[in-house]
Amino acid sequence: MERSRDWMDQAMGDLEHARSDRERGFYDWACFSAQQAAEKAAKAVFQKMGAEAWGHSVADLLQELGKRFPVAPTLIDGALELDKAYIPTRYPNAHPSGSPRARYTEREATRLIGYAEEIVEFCARLLSQV
Repeated sequence: MERSRDWMDQAMGDLEHARSDRERGFYDWACFSAQQAAEKAAKAVFQKMGAEAWGHSVADLLQELGKRFPVAPTLIDGALELDKAYIPTRYPNAHPSGSPRARYTEREATRLIGYAEEIVEFCARLLSQV
């Protein structure tokens, strides 16, 4: 069953969640939700192509899509940064001290949300081509 719309709907919801968390000062969760939005948008494209996409690396997913579609290097760079927010945003033992809540900033959240927005938009364009 092809569910790319569901994946993209969830990606959009995660992006809104990231923006909301940034506004409320939950910068760790804003960064994580931005990563999730980009990951789910990329997986929506795989879903539309009838392919399975496993893993959580946005960069890996975009590189795989790059075998079929041109992917700008700036998107890959943003994806690499988003990937770094997958685990340490949620687990205190990913840092030498302090909780993730104390380790992420508004500036960082804004930057990662921007990358996620670019990737979600890119994937939405791909969905109209597949």
